Amino acid sequence: MRLLLVEDDAMIGETVLQVLRSEHYAVDWVRDGRMADEALRTEQYDLVLLDLGLPKRDGLEVLRALRARRNTTPVMVATARDAVGDRIAGLDAGADDYVVKPYDTDELLARIRALIRRSAGRAEPAFEHKGVSLNPATREASLNGQPVSLSAREWAVLEPLLARPGVVLSRAQLEEKLFSWKDEVSSNAVEVYIHGVRKKLGNDIIQTVRGLGYLVPKQ
Repeated sequence: MRLLLVEDDAMIGETVLQVLRSEHYAVDWVRDGRMADEALRTEQYDLVLLDLGLPKRDGLEVLRALRARRNTTPVMVATARDAVGDRIAGLDAGADDYVVKPYDTDELLARIRALIRRSAGRAEPAFEHKGVSLNPATREASLNGQPVSLSAREWAVLEPLLARPGVVLSRAQLEEKLFSWKDEVSSNAVEVYIHGVRKKLGNDIIQTVRGLGYLVPKQ
């Protein structure tokens, strides 16, 4: 899963960046509102973690512009603005959640998982399909009840496919889930990780749709 972190405070940003990456999210970090708006116009994200008090363009303006473009990417506002009026303004502008600094990072991660889960139309915390189970909260994977060890990138390529059985994702779409701006991407990276998943979970778990991409079959 790929996240956009919008935070101008260097200390907070570095801390949150490390926490998110330790949970195997691909993260792009920008430090002002203009860069955030540009990133959201040109890239696809699974979630945005948005500060409000930003240089160059306020976070609320960024959020309103995002929703005006009918972009439904989940947005969690994370800010020091703790007045009730500020919370109402953020939610009414289109935020899906609102947390006040300083926040507990474990709670932050749980809220992120919940927003991503809801955006995929799921209520249950784990993905389960054809004997394969992924639990994003514990990072545990299993096949027919038996634990399976997936690397961070194998997990990252399987999770979006398992979340939407029958939906084809292109190699470019999967690369967006796997890598942030600063990552070096080899031409066959997606194929390598899919091969690893197939070795551990069976050749039929991910199917290749020639010329289009990959999918987890519904049946």
